[in-house]
Amino acid sequence: MSGTIGVLFVCLGNICRSPLAEGVLRELATRERVAARLDVDSAGTSAFHTGDSPDPRTLEVALRRGVRLEHAARQVTEIDLRRFDYIIAMDANNLEKIERLAEYAGGGAEVHLLREFDETAVGARDVPDPYFGGERGFEDVHDMVERACEGLLRHIREQRDF
Repeated sequence: MSGTIGVLFVCLGNICRSPLAEGVLRELATRERVAARLDVDSAGTSAFHTGDSPDPRTLEVALRRGVRLEHAARQVTEIDLRRFDYIIAMDANNLEKIERLAEYAGGGAEVHLLREFDETAVGARDVPDPYFGGERGFEDVHDMVERACEGLLRHIREQRDF
């Protein structure tokens, strides 16, 4: 999208953490009246769930908190590394995969871990995958993602002056 700032969230399967972060950032940007300035998407480093909707537990927690998720899982591509200004990984494992892809794909995106923007993340930088956990795991992940997305949006606004 021309004239917008692109943010791509990346996790493993693109059905729990990254679509949640996509929805949370969109909601925050809408509340702050800057949504038109952002192109937000999410993808996975694997193709395990390509075409699938977000995990029902992720959808349920997000909906209870006023965040709508409308997304079909997809795998991150080389084009993404050139299209987006910020590539935000959910954990160190996926960050490493993105960095390897970027070595030969090029692009000028800033690549970060999401929790770099969470002031409460002392030492812990990964957003844990709640897929095999219970309901509480999805609640905890939503809390982490929300805090970190608030920090990310502040970071982008400071860098891009909007």
